[in-house]
Amino acid sequence: MTISLGKRCVAEAVGMFILVFFGTGAAIVTLMLASGTTPSTPFNIGIGALGGLGDWLAIGLAFGIAIAGSIYALGRISGCHINPAVTIALFATRRLPGRDVVPYIAAQLVGAAAASLLLAWVIGPDAVTIGGLGATAPFAGIGYLQAIVIEAIGTFLLMLVIMGVAVDERATPGFAGLMVGLAVAGIITTTGNLTGASLNPARTFGPYLGDWLLAGQNLWAFFPIYIIGPIVGAVLAAYLYDYLTEE
Repeated sequence: MTISLGKRCVAEAVGMFILVFFGTGAAIVTLMLASGTTPSTPFNIGIGALGGLGDWLAIGLAFGIAIAGSIYALGRISGCHINPAVTIALFATRRLPGRDVVPYIAAQLVGAAAASLLLAWVIGPDAVTIGGLGATAPFAGIGYLQAIVIEAIGTFLLMLVIMGVAVDERATPGFAGLMVGLAVAGIITTTGNLTGASLNPARTFGPYLGDWLLAGQNLWAFFPIYIIGPIVGAVLAAYLYDYLTEE
């Protein structure tokens, strides 16, 4: 059965909406719960003395579960890229027609923006003023180039897992959603307190746009980090996987 480009784009928008709504929603709620408490370390975004890595694990799992659910629900329709970096990497390795790239990315951006704006509405002003809509930015002590490299490394691992468990036809069926979701959770747990662990230009775009429209913080100067890093990391991983598995 051939699924139309329009339906595939709807699937991409819905999957991206789920990722941003539940993933950044977890980050927003964590920051709101932590509001007014004293962090135990200068880098702790978490809940009082309990914060830090435990909070990033919770946020990572929220993203991971949302991604896993989306893959199992929508993967057969669009491939469930829900990430412009993944879409570009699959195009670069000739697994996606060029005519699909712009519509896929546009759908992903729309889904991310809709999720951020809806979060602001259902949670209220604190989602913007305290939670920043879960927007990503380099943390204290992390320079611009360092942040790009961190995002590239994180997305490199993510794309390598995607290639091995979802793209490769020799992969054991049924595990793609679980393993990709766990990979995302692990990467966020480790790098979340460095760059916010976006790994995904659309995931950063949604909160940035929502904050900008709703008079929140203006972080657009950091956006190139979350475009360059993820795209470079994803493309390198896809090419490496093909090189390692070619016969």
